[in-house]
Amino acid sequence: MKDKILYYATIILSVFGLVMIYSSSYVWANYKFNNAFKYVINQGIFLILGIILMTILSKIDSCFYKKYSNYLLLFTFILLVLVLIPGIGVVRNGSRSWFGIASFGFQPSEISKLSLVIFVSKYLERNDALKRVTSKFVFPILGLILLFFLLILLEPDFGTGMIIVFSLIVLIFITGTNLSIFVRLGILGIVGIIGLIIVAPYRLKRIISFVNPWSDPLGSGFQIIQSLYAIGPGGLLGQGFLNSRQKHFYLPEPQTDFIFSIISEEFGFLGVLIVSVLFIVIFYRCIKTALETENLFDKYLVFGLSFMLIFQTLLNLSVVVGLVPVTGVTLPFISYGGSSLLTSFMMIGIILGISNKNKWFCSLYWYILWKWMQKGASWSKKWVQKGASWNKKWVQKGAKLMKIRVFLLKIWYN
Repeated sequence: MKDKILYYATIILSVFGLVMIYSSSYVWANYKFNNAFKYVINQGIFLILGIILMTILSKIDSCFYKKYSNYLLLFTFILLVLVLIPGIGVVRNGSRSWFGIASFGFQPSEISKLSLVIFVSKYLERNDALKRVTSKFVFPILGLILLFFLLILLEPDFGTGMIIVFSLIVLIFITGTNLSIFVRLGILGIVGIIGLIIVAPYRLKRIISFVNPWSDPLGSGFQIIQSLYAIGPGGLLGQGFLNSRQKHFYLPEPQTDFIFSIISEEFGFLGVLIVSVLFIVIFYRCIKTALETENLFDKYLVFGLSFMLIFQTLLNLSVVVGLVPVTGVTLPFISYGGSSLLTSFMMIGIILGISNKNKWFCSLYWYILWKWMQKGASWSKKWVQKGASWNKKWVQKGAKLMKIRVFLLKIWYN
């Protein structure tokens, strides 16, 4: 049986997210589309598809992903190139990172999370088996990660790129790779960030607005200020469901990146605590599955997917409370966004499949052990019975010999 706690915690969080999408978006949806349910209907469709996908993937053996990891990576690479071509990729909010399908959109950068984790897990498992996880064999995979990061950066989608890079670097780190490699990567990363700021000055504005949002309250600092205005009045129990003020054209598109601000405003500290506990339960079950897994590929795969979800959640929450600059990253299972929701469900589905396999092997182990114990008890009983029978037989033989000896002694003395 699969991990029911992880399964139901994910569904509960997603359904709550759907409710909050309605609460945070009905004002904007009514204004833009004259339909208050526009966003919640779209998200509801993806929610149903996501649950179906999660359930299907939980039944698939991880060997399938390992076998086709190269093809999946190549397919993702082609999509990331195609989305950059004008006329094929659709520009939304200043980023050419979408394929438009009717009123829906699809982001290939989300699929790249899955394909890269699967491929890197396979690569690390193969080299770990050969005892070759050294700098010589780590640099090629780092080069591949950098290539995908640059393609995603060209869209531009800096937030997703950073999630991928950080998650995979941590995954490589836990294999026991030499620490000096990561020191060099850190220096290279600092130089790279400086270069990105020089190439795109809007990133410098975001950093300045992060340090002091009041320096440009109507420009780059506007979202952070409005987010803090939403969180502040929340108090212990919040303003009540549907009673947020910031969603009334103050906080831009509150159903996406800043939906956690609306949760804080409407449900207060208690609502934030419940949502946080649900996330902690999901992350704990994921990490627990990774630690219990014996197969190296499965272990690396679950760790990688878990790190993706954890880093994305922490990055979104950090943006909402003003700890890091605005990145445009959604909150898993809660924010509006079909691509992000489907990808998150697929990650959980893969983890559930591996958890299911672990439990199946564990059950098989205990079944075999129980059978051996039963057989051992049967053998033990059989040998005890035989021993008792032999003992009785030898006692009887001894008694007969004793009678013969007494008889012979009588004859001898007479």
